[in-house]
Amino acid sequence: MIIKKDTNIARLKRHKRIRAKISGTNEKPRLCVYRSSNNIYAQIIDDTAGTTLVAASSIDNDFDGYGGNKEAAKKVGAAIAKKALDKGIEAVVFDRGGYLYHGRIKELADGAREGGLKF
Repeated sequence: MIIKKDTNIARLKRHKRIRAKISGTNEKPRLCVYRSSNNIYAQIIDDTAGTTLVAASSIDNDFDGYGGNKEAAKKVGAAIAKKALDKGIEAVVFDRGGYLYHGRIKELADGAREGGLKF
């Protein structure tokens, strides 16, 4: 019998391993990424205070188009960078959320870097 591995459980294990090593501070908050099949979400989080400082996603009102492709991820990265710079956040720690660093995750990171965030 063939048993298929649950990819989300494997992702959650990777995410837990990553989160044990990184955390966001007030000086350098964490840029956390979550992707679903149809949308992509990004938050900048201060883990010491336990607050979300900035958030952007492909379901925001000012976002138009399909949210589940690389172009959308790049737009969300640029949007999160713009909002972060408006709040005075220039440097972040990138938390890929257990996802492999390619495709939409890489495009979001590239969009954020082009928008002015440093990580």
